[in-house]
Amino acid sequence: MKQLLTMALRDLGRNRRRSLFSALALGIGLALLLLMAGVVNGEMEGALNSAITLQSGHLQVRSKTYTEDKTSLAFEDLVENPGDLAARIGQLPPVAVVTPRLFASGIAAVGDRSVGLRIVGIDPASPANDPFRKGLVGAFLAPDDREGVLIGQTLADKIALKTGDSLTLLVNTSNGDVDQQAFVIRGVFNTNTPGFDENTVLMPLAKAQAITRADNHASILFILLKDKEQTGAVAAALTSNQYDVKTWLQLNDVAVQTEQLANGFMYVLYLIALAITATVIVNTLVMAVFERTREIGVLSAIGMRSSRIMTMFLVESGFLTIGGIVIGLVLGGLMVLWATVFGFHIGNIGATGLLISDTIHAHLTLSDTVMLTALTLIISLIASLYPATLASRMEPVEALHGGRG
Repeated sequence: MKQLLTMALRDLGRNRRRSLFSALALGIGLALLLLMAGVVNGEMEGALNSAITLQSGHLQVRSKTYTEDKTSLAFEDLVENPGDLAARIGQLPPVAVVTPRLFASGIAAVGDRSVGLRIVGIDPASPANDPFRKGLVGAFLAPDDREGVLIGQTLADKIALKTGDSLTLLVNTSNGDVDQQAFVIRGVFNTNTPGFDENTVLMPLAKAQAITRADNHASILFILLKDKEQTGAVAAALTSNQYDVKTWLQLNDVAVQTEQLANGFMYVLYLIALAITATVIVNTLVMAVFERTREIGVLSAIGMRSSRIMTMFLVESGFLTIGGIVIGLVLGGLMVLWATVFGFHIGNIGATGLLISDTIHAHLTLSDTVMLTALTLIISLIASLYPATLASRMEPVEALHGGRG
């Protein structure tokens, strides 16, 4: 085997430039796939994390008749005395945060412009509001504030408003009427999620209950856990005949299915891209076969078996592949590191159903790295079977007379 390794290295060294560029082509292909895997995974993970922290939580407790699409404010569709229930749930060890939230649909009117939006009543003191505090311009809400609201940066830009400006809200109420009131914008939050910031207005829960005439009711109890893996266990503990318990998987079904579809598509794309890249190594070895026809004939004539000749070319392919993989891991690692730290700014792409951030940061997992590296190695070796077989099947006499030396 040592002799085969020596011969393979010697043969690759005959045309160092061609060997280098072959390995480099494979390495660049692997690097781009690593970057692609990191970006896609980072985008989907970011969208799911945004959905959990901003609107779904890990768990929601709500009335069995509540439907989120209708944003119902009927008492039978709401959670009664949410503060008491939240206090009991908060005693469970896996629960990090539990807070009531009230949702209502409304319209923001500024001059002759109007925008449909979602009004969310929150408990200003809850740590669940930390995503709204980060990057906040202005002041946060106080629990007893009756005239203040927070709006998203995207909405503020859309209707040309800033902190301290007045905003008129028309809000649907529990009895089917519409209430109207002028509010002062206390602050402008920026979650870096345009799809959420463009359609959301926050106000204190007490004020939201008053303007919607929901009394002491809430749409949901928003629950964050210390460990996402505990979701199933906590959901089972909260299950009752009175309330419905929804997990983050159920609440973000679109995001989960999109991630699964994207992963399936990416596997197909990986195979196609690696197959194309592997042809570079095939071409290199095929050229080597025809350039070394007489040498192959001599080796056959002195007794080297065809299986050994085939193995020699497979070893050459292995060296080229390993070199390409090393280049790809180094180059891809640097590219992914840059994309992880700085990300790709995509702005507001107008996506619906997914809370996609305006900046995508890559997140490359060890499993994806190992999978892509293994695929690169396997596909390249499989592709090199053709030139290796071509060399092993040459007849000694024909090879000796057909080569150019």
